[in-house]
Amino acid sequence: MSYTETIGSRAYRFADLKTLMAKASPQRSGDQLAGVAAASEEERVAAKMALAQVPLRTFLNEALIPYENDEVTRLVIDDHSPQAFAEISHLTVGDFRNWLLSTTTDADALTRIAAGLTPEMVAAVSKLMRNQDLIAAARKRPVITRFRNTVGLPGHLSVRLQPNHPTDDVKGIAASMLDGLMYGCGDAMIGINPASDNLAAITRLLLMIDEFRQRYQVPTQSCVLTHVTNTIAAIEKGAPVDLVFQSIAGTEKANAGFGISLALLQEAYEAGLSLKRGTVGSNLMYFETGQGSALSADAHFGVDQQTCEVRAYAVARKFNPFLVNTVVGFIGPEYLYDGKQITRAGLEDHFCGKLLGVPMGCDICYTNHAEADQDDMDNLLTLLGVAGINFIMGIPGADDVMLNYQSTSFHDALYVRDVLGLRRAPEFEEWLESMQIADARGSLLSASTQQPLLEGARDWMGIA
Repeated sequence: MSYTETIGSRAYRFADLKTLMAKASPQRSGDQLAGVAAASEEERVAAKMALAQVPLRTFLNEALIPYENDEVTRLVIDDHSPQAFAEISHLTVGDFRNWLLSTTTDADALTRIAAGLTPEMVAAVSKLMRNQDLIAAARKRPVITRFRNTVGLPGHLSVRLQPNHPTDDVKGIAASMLDGLMYGCGDAMIGINPASDNLAAITRLLLMIDEFRQRYQVPTQSCVLTHVTNTIAAIEKGAPVDLVFQSIAGTEKANAGFGISLALLQEAYEAGLSLKRGTVGSNLMYFETGQGSALSADAHFGVDQQTCEVRAYAVARKFNPFLVNTVVGFIGPEYLYDGKQITRAGLEDHFCGKLLGVPMGCDICYTNHAEADQDDMDNLLTLLGVAGINFIMGIPGADDVMLNYQSTSFHDALYVRDVLGLRRAPEFEEWLESMQIADARGSLLSASTQQPLLEGARDWMGIA
């Protein structure tokens, strides 16, 4: 089905829904690289006007990637709930935007319809929204998950403590981990990107974190971000695996590039559940995504990069994740060129994930060859804090010395919690108070008060 919109004396024709979606997307370098972007701002406006008139039902009948060719499309269609969709089934994309922003649409309403939304519907409405609209609507939709603590409560912000090391040196990782904990970070998880996929090295890191966690009774969860097949092997060998990690994308072909399928993710999910390591809940999958991953694998099928990204959230939703992280600026300026594009993508990803019922966090980041700097990250951090993001990254100095990119620091987490009045996971805050790291309000105590724990932990870890 084709779509037409006239501006002045010029008629713009869009061959199909896939083309219309791509042309309506805000400008970004990835879509330009793929050759699917609007040729002018006027064409982009025409596409938005035409998209606003598309009934939501259309997305159930016109698949952007054919059902018979893609298991992600099959997942989206087969898991769609007509009952949940019924409440909004009469709306167009433009009407849906108005409904989302209405003062009468609350968290209960957004929760009711989540299973009736496809990623394409959610991506479409986001293309009609200003940044403030994305923030206002996402803020209405908390998504709460639990493992050893509770993440995503309204008025809370958690932090993934990321103590990476370029050689996986256990003492170096332990030093960064302890540094982050002294700043009150780590309630989302302690998550290490290993420099090596060697199973022995991965197991050594898992054991180190788990021994520390048990010794000091830290109510958090650990993760070593290796390929899911390595995690399954580690589980089979008895390693203390908490969260099961995998990078995912929005098409079957892109996921095949990661060496995964929905069946393999199901196997990993069941393996993690079999350990029964959660204490307050059983959400245990940790997924990472990023706009441009399908395009970089030549697996986008002409679909714009943001819509491909939102399809990845449908994959994540299937496995009841504890955390989903859009690593927004990591893939590089070929896909998100500058601070403005990174900011827009971060707000889109958070909004779209939350509407689908996914516990969204964001690695607010950029590579060193992007047209972005830390001021851009400050802006996005603040906007996402207002929008109700579940978690962000905590990295020493905001500079990851293993992955070589710029993100957010322990101090950045202190800033955004202070200016927006956000708390940590409640179980983690109780622990910080009991260990005299923070007071009952969540404010950090002085270094002299923290010194006994700091010295004890250093001795245990063998850190000079």
